[in-house]
Amino acid sequence: MDQTAITQYISDTFDGVAIVVGSRDAGSPEIAWGDTFFIYDPGRQFPPAGQFPFATIVTKDYGAFDRASQLDRAGVFRLNIGVTKETYCALFGAQPSYPPEGHAVETGHDFAVLDQLLPHPVYASMSWVCVLNPSVATFRTVQPLLAEAYQLAVTRYAKREARR
Repeated sequence: MDQTAITQYISDTFDGVAIVVGSRDAGSPEIAWGDTFFIYDPGRQFPPAGQFPFATIVTKDYGAFDRASQLDRAGVFRLNIGVTKETYCALFGAQPSYPPEGHAVETGHDFAVLDQLLPHPVYASMSWVCVLNPSVATFRTVQPLLAEAYQLAVTRYAKREARR
């Protein structure tokens, strides 16, 4: 699967999703250029500061912050998905502590391996999982995780709207 196919799947499958691609023209910070953020915002009402993605596609390392996936390799990208704590623990066991600046979480995983579901190298402690360059077969296994992440975003949105 490539980034375009994943973006198309999310767009076709989930209603109310704003797809934000980081670019200079969009006023995104340079660090986000080329990355894709999937945000549940059916009314397109959230200002950038209020947007929180349920999934992202990142295409580059973020300096010392996140190099564990070695995204500087040609054509490598990482699909990140925010799931429930229960799902994370069922997949990988207890959540690790947040890593020190410039380090990955300590889970024993090779965060640079392609086509394998992994804890997120930085945000595993917040129930994020990832996969680098998923094949069609692997993408099928993460589709339920995307649905869960989407549903979490829908629930957060409803709670936010109820407070307004």
